Amino acid sequence: MADAIASNLATELIKLRSRALSQIGLWWNLEHDIFDLELTVYTIKDVLLDAVEKSVTSDLVKVWVEQVTDALYDADDLLDDFSTEALRKDLMSGNKLTKEVRLFFSSSNQFAYSLKMGRKIKAIKARLASIGSKAKMFGLVNRDCPVETSFMTKKRQQMHSFVREDEIIGRDNDKAALLELVLGFQSEENLYIIPIVGFGGLGKTTLAGLVYNDEMVKQCFELMMWVCVSDVFDVKAIVKTIIECVTYKALDQNLGMDQLQKQLRDEIDGRKYLLVLDDVWNEDVQQWLSLKNLLMGGARGSKIILTTRSMKVAKITSNCPPYVLKGLSDDDAWSLFKKIAFKEGYADSTNSVFVEMGKQISENCAGVPLAINTIGGMLSFKGTLIEWQSFLDRQLSRISLRENEILDSLGLSYSHLPSHLKLCFAYCGLYPRGHAIDVQTLVQFWIAQGFVKQSNPSQSLYEIGFGYFKDLVERSFFQEVGERYSGEGLTCKMHDLMHDLAIFVAKTNSIVVDSNFSAGEVGGKCRHISVNPSLIPLIKGKRLRTLLHFPNKREESQHMSDETWDSIISNCIHLRVLKLDNLDINKVPRSIHKLKHLRYLDLSNNPKLKILPKGICKIQNLQALKLDWCSQLKELPKKIENLVNLTHITCEQCHSLTHMPRGIGVLTSLQTLSGFVVDKDGSHGGADLSELSGLNNLRGQLRIKNLGFVKNAKEIFRAANLKEKQHLRSLVLVWSGDSDDDDKSLEDLQPHPNLESLLVIGWRGDAKFPSWISLLTNLVNISIWGPSKFKHLPSFAQLPCLQHLFVLDLVELEYMDNNNPNGRQGDLESFFPLLKRLHIQNCPNMKVWWRRRPIDDDNEDDTTVIGTSTIAFPCLSHLHIEDCPLTSMPLYPSLDELILVNTSSRPLKQTLKMNTTSISPSTSTPSLPLSKLSSFHVQNIEELDTSMLDEWLQHLTNLQQLYLIDLPNLTSLPDEMVRLTNLQQLNIDGVPRLEQRCEKHIGADWYKIAHIPEEHSIYYKKRRPYFQLRFVYLPKYSNKTKMMNNNILNLHINTNGDVNLLPLQMMMMMMMMPNVCPFVKLALENHRECLCG
Repeated sequence: MADAIASNLATELIKLRSRALSQIGLWWNLEHDIFDLELTVYTIKDVLLDAVEKSVTSDLVKVWVEQVTDALYDADDLLDDFSTEALRKDLMSGNKLTKEVRLFFSSSNQFAYSLKMGRKIKAIKARLASIGSKAKMFGLVNRDCPVETSFMTKKRQQMHSFVREDEIIGRDNDKAALLELVLGFQSEENLYIIPIVGFGGLGKTTLAGLVYNDEMVKQCFELMMWVCVSDVFDVKAIVKTIIECVTYKALDQNLGMDQLQKQLRDEIDGRKYLLVLDDVWNEDVQQWLSLKNLLMGGARGSKIILTTRSMKVAKITSNCPPYVLKGLSDDDAWSLFKKIAFKEGYADSTNSVFVEMGKQISENCAGVPLAINTIGGMLSFKGTLIEWQSFLDRQLSRISLRENEILDSLGLSYSHLPSHLKLCFAYCGLYPRGHAIDVQTLVQFWIAQGFVKQSNPSQSLYEIGFGYFKDLVERSFFQEVGERYSGEGLTCKMHDLMHDLAIFVAKTNSIVVDSNFSAGEVGGKCRHISVNPSLIPLIKGKRLRTLLHFPNKREESQHMSDETWDSIISNCIHLRVLKLDNLDINKVPRSIHKLKHLRYLDLSNNPKLKILPKGICKIQNLQALKLDWCSQLKELPKKIENLVNLTHITCEQCHSLTHMPRGIGVLTSLQTLSGFVVDKDGSHGGADLSELSGLNNLRGQLRIKNLGFVKNAKEIFRAANLKEKQHLRSLVLVWSGDSDDDDKSLEDLQPHPNLESLLVIGWRGDAKFPSWISLLTNLVNISIWGPSKFKHLPSFAQLPCLQHLFVLDLVELEYMDNNNPNGRQGDLESFFPLLKRLHIQNCPNMKVWWRRRPIDDDNEDDTTVIGTSTIAFPCLSHLHIEDCPLTSMPLYPSLDELILVNTSSRPLKQTLKMNTTSISPSTSTPSLPLSKLSSFHVQNIEELDTSMLDEWLQHLTNLQQLYLIDLPNLTSLPDEMVRLTNLQQLNIDGVPRLEQRCEKHIGADWYKIAHIPEEHSIYYKKRRPYFQLRFVYLPKYSNKTKMMNNNILNLHINTNGDVNLLPLQMMMMMMMMPNVCPFVKLALENHRECLCG
């Protein structure tokens, strides 16, 4: 790692010379010293490669490399001081004479400054020259760096987080052996524990997962639970997780251990279960017994599979011999290696020389699947025999079966990384083990540390840094890459062994400081730490460049004391990255401007923070300012235009912001500006929308609030220049205000055609939708929320990418589309070609979809089979219609989920009667309409009686969830219920006679629903509060009350009155999740106006 650090620093110093230091040297008469420093750095850089290789066998050379690295760090800090001072000088206002006077009488008097910095630069030059002179003594010679392949230019297989069983090689026998223990072996005790033991990277968790997901196993056990234990054996946390696995219920964080143990025994006693305890490290017998005693009450045949790296753990947890997982056989290892190493086609798999070398390499990987994956992945991009032979001759001898040397084995892939990727990977050791890493934040960290080099001016630093990330993913340094839920953003994880490798290669350069590590051990060579904030005052290292805090969900939230702030500002003046989110911060000290090297500052999730000090705007190097969820923050600091390097400002859920500061439009490098708040009455002297004009590098989402208060709207809207923001992907327009918006036209807020998501909330202007909507052919999501005057909407039907359409609270809306497709084949094929989710709610005047009905829809006889001109959604999978008397609309034969509340049943009847063979060939509709429907929620439809429901259910053969709510004419369940063999959940509410007929064992309709799993049915709800993680019971609230904050939703999520606060973005995500119970969606939707102000 030292070579990567030194090389990176040397390159950065040389680049500084070329772009800035010449002018700086002239200002302070230091040009000769800076030039000499540059030559010295060049000389050292030339021999670095040779020095690093010799340092493996020579401790003296190793010490020399460390000295070089420390000196280059200090030189980099010194020259960063110069650049910062030069930037400050350039930003000072006034004419030349005024500027010189200000500089002379400023606290950093320029004459004194030049003398002080001159002494420092001479000292660092002499120090480096002294170190460099020893290179000859060690026999170090100039070495050309190896040509680094540009992996970003090659096509690679797309990564995904799911691994199919048929992709796992060499574990069939292991799986069979485990299945025999799990299914075949009968213990005399109720509980049988099966430890799987092996070192990291062998695939213990993968093997446990294969067994856990086997269909025979699922049928054998009543309960299935999986708990990742990791290095902290917290009995309370484990018990809590087990209960949540059984009940699908998020427990109250304040429950005591006694309450938890009682609930655990209530859940598992007498029931046959399989529990996987993954990655157990605890070697304390008493801690284990305290957990085991709570698990002994299961039915006979219950099993625990426990994975661990420690044989001692296996011995204290089980009396049975552990299943010791070994490496893959030579044949299986070769099969896996061959599959990976030759997949890119660079090496010839038919060449016997390649094959022979490949077999030698795979044999020496000791059968470790992770080692084979990483080394094979690295070699997959090397296409010459010389490269393979070099790897075989010079590196492979280090591989051994011993666990410590497996790090060396994986380190082979690390050693072949370009220097910039080495730095990026090693930095990831600061994250907690198993942490879901936010990729955008990670790349911003890399940029702040100077790891990302801009070789291509047409690419932003973030785009280049994201390329680095993709490169590491392709080489298997990250896994589980993807969005955990919609809208979260890209995340990834590191395999435990990879995490260990990152810590190993970083050595003392990066340290995780926690309660198990003495903060006093953070020495002068440490540059990066992640730390418990309470330990910060104990840290002695004064050269830190990174200070990260990762909130622990298992711990109480911590408070950021004044002592901690003082310690950071006085001792950590070289910080580039400072992450202090979720620390109950209520004040940031004015002296924060002393952190002049700072590039990244995260103060998010500190709801008590009300104001930021002006001194923040003196941190001219700042690139990212994170303020999300600072709900009481009133304003951003004035003079923000001085932050000329700022590229990211995030202020999501900062509900108290009254305006944006003037001068923000000067920051043309901004790539992220999550929100822009219009000054309602101008009393705060805030920026107007015209300051958005030049911010054409904005990316991601832009949310503009208080549009209803804009004066001279036509001129100001056009000045915002939204149509030039080609990188924006999501635009949210929130109007607010109590007056009509007749003088404010959406037409003047035209975005760029690249936009993918559009949300318009509360526009009260004219009833005409803007003409530019047809130009937004990349739109995936459209949401139109009232109140508004729209009487009809433009045709969204031909938008080729549209997948989600939400129409809510448009009380004057009469129809969706002015013209129907008339059944022409071309029109049918382009009719909402990709629409998956449609939500229409509280549109009381909307009775028809089209202004003029299709020909076949004129017949009011609902029993008539619709003919060949039927118009249907080809891909629609989720439909929600509520408080909208739609009697005519496109049909929906392909649904997975249907919610009908206080609406007409006519379109459903027509869909069930339709002739699906007449639908366009592009549809994926099955042979029978609605035969795919798995969830059906019907509420407050007066005409629905037993006969009608019976007719409907005959078609819904795949139904798994059925909700019958507020149906006064439904007096009994239809006989068809018996044939719904897939039904897993029945919920009945507001139908008193039906509830009585469904009482367990004694109700007249009980036999019709006895096959439904007991824990999900109406009678079971009476025994305990109904709550599941995926299917949350929420009553519909009729009283819509304004909440204390116009951007927060109060959501009751259980029967004892607990409240969750959900923001607009989270609400939207939940409404789009396919597995969220309709009750949740109803509650979300019925309260959504609280978000609109």
